[in-house]
Order: sequence, then structure tokens, then C-alpha cells
Amino acid sequence: MTDDVPGRHVVTLDLDGVADKAGLMERCVSALGLPDWFGRNWDALADSLTDPSVWPEAAGEGGLLVVVTGWRVYARTRPEEWEIAEEVFAGAADLVPALTVALALGGSHQ
Repeated sequence: MTDDVPGRHVVTLDLDGVADKAGLMERCVSALGLPDWFGRNWDALADSLTDPSVWPEAAGEGGLLVVVTGWRVYARTRPEEWEIAEEVFAGAADLVPALTVALALGGSHQ
């Protein structure tokens, strides 16, 4: 995680109620405002997270902070998918300094 989080455009990716990969991808489309041509697969998510040209316009030069909430039930019920999602989030954040992905504790019903 970078130290310059202040000033970033904050997007909440709420995974509450997400039961599968398709649901996770749809939440990503909604939260990040991804284009219709977004492929809804792990590679496409990684590509979108590392491409500032598809980020919300408000991210501008300040960068993007994606706060993932409500993820714990999904992580527990779909551990293999969640592991991949974590790898995608971490890999993108490691690759692009203007991107931070934070997992918020709480926000889940469990």
C-alpha cells in the first residue's frame, strides 16, 4: 500500500450479497463504472484495475482508492474465487502506484 492515499478518489466495492464470481464482476462494473465491453473475467478485472483510462474520471491525477466492503461472507463461501480476487486486487495495487485497494472489516452481516 502506498503512503499517499489522501486525495484519492474513493470507490466503495460492496460485496454484501455476492454469491459467485459473476456477482462479483457485476459489482465491479457498477462500482468502478467499467465499460460495457468489460470481459467479466479475472484477466479483464486485472486489466481494468491497472488501466487508469477506464477508472472513474474523478480519479484524475489523485489516483483511486477502492474500499472493498461486505467481502467476508463471499470469502468464506467461495474461498478459491476469493483467493483469486485478492491476488488480482493486490497485483494491480502493486503494479500501479496510483491505485490502492483496501479490505474493510465489518460491513458484512456475519
